[in-house]
Amino acid sequence: MKTIRLAIMLMSIGISTVSYSQQKSNETNFTGAQANFKHYDALYVLNESGDKKIRAVLRNINNALEDPRLKGKLKVEVVAFGDGVELFKMSNHYDTLLHNLQVKGVIIAQCENTLKERKISKDELWPFISFVPSGNGEIIIRHYQGWAIVHP
Repeated sequence: MKTIRLAIMLMSIGISTVSYSQQKSNETNFTGAQANFKHYDALYVLNESGDKKIRAVLRNINNALEDPRLKGKLKVEVVAFGDGVELFKMSNHYDTLLHNLQVKGVIIAQCENTLKERKISKDELWPFISFVPSGNGEIIIRHYQGWAIVHP
């Protein structure tokens, strides 16, 4: 009886090893997801103020727009609220990076609730940005419209 159990155990280990090695060789051929849809929508959310974070979000947006699988198929919006308002303040000089995104069709939106709560005038922000009543409302609506919500 012990011999039979040992034989079954050894056989199952052998099967696992074959299965694992087949799986491993298949993974080396992985090239990423295929973009089979005609159109994709992505909302990038920014509610942090650090320069490193802001630049990472903007870089991530550019990377997505340049992905050969998504090129010409991707609509992007970036919404800032809370501490993310720093992205749009004229004193922080992100205007060139923002203009470059706008040229590529990116919607640039600021939460008006943040402005009210922090007593920030729209005159302190770049004049070319758009506004939404609330950042959270924008996230909720875009989610239910089928947009990918990205928190880089």
